Amino acid sequence: MTRHFLDIHRLDAADLRAILDDAHVRKTARKGWPQGRPDADAPGRDRVLAMIFEKNSTRTRFSFDAAIRQLGGSSIIANSTDMQLGRGEPVEDTARVLSRMVDAVMIRANNHEDVERFARVATVPVINGLTDRSHPCQILADLLTIEEHRGPIAGKTVAWVGDGNNVCHSFMHAAAKFDFHLSVACPAEYHPDLRDLALGGNSVSLTSDPRDAVKGADVVVTDTWVSMGDQDYEARLAAFESYGVDEALMDQADPDAVFLHCLPAHRGEEVTDAVIDGPKSLVWDEAENRIHAQKAVLAWCFGG
Repeated sequence: MTRHFLDIHRLDAADLRAILDDAHVRKTARKGWPQGRPDADAPGRDRVLAMIFEKNSTRTRFSFDAAIRQLGGSSIIANSTDMQLGRGEPVEDTARVLSRMVDAVMIRANNHEDVERFARVATVPVINGLTDRSHPCQILADLLTIEEHRGPIAGKTVAWVGDGNNVCHSFMHAAAKFDFHLSVACPAEYHPDLRDLALGGNSVSLTSDPRDAVKGADVVVTDTWVSMGDQDYEARLAAFESYGVDEALMDQADPDAVFLHCLPAHRGEEVTDAVIDGPKSLVWDEAENRIHAQKAVLAWCFGG
């Protein structure tokens, strides 16, 4: 059976825990190595990863490319506008063709439904590199970062402050699977999708007050208020004016709390320089950990 990685809520908790544990092991084993040296077991040896981008990318592109190389494989990268996808070829036809040419496909897409359509007919693993609905690879990197610095995620409280967006959705999915609590603070008009909120179950609480969400939290997370494709920039800035993460808000969290942001950050909007560059910030480890989390996802997709 082909293993796809489309959404955290689709996988069993045991599989997710195994992927995260593998990420820890792979990162530790590489300490001091050059980035281009393959892992000792090289589970991606002789495998080719296709990467399709409908959205601009820095971290997703570089981290997946580094990941497949460190697993011993190689990559082919294309923007959708370079492909027949950009001229109207059905997603399903592209999936059938690429399934005969590569060993796995990562897609950074505009519409979540397109990735699901691709995976339904693909005969090789399909990985969601980001859609308008979710960003599961980012959350695994975040959990890896938290556990490196603060121990097991189970039982901890994570505060999400800002837009109820795709990253927030995947954090809600993860809360139910990894047994932590996610406290979400966002304006009513920008709340998370109710379907994704339901998937978080009792592991998620929702408020409109950032101070309530952050109080006593072990981790504080935010993201840009205006994502790629959003057309309501001024309205969003007005709605989120009181949702910026500054030192005063961080002071409401646990004294040992850490700060995360998936980047790119709009400094002076959702986060201040003092926080993102401060001693509680783990954003640079978080960015690096995209490589190690995605290596573990790829290894799992390949049957590891």
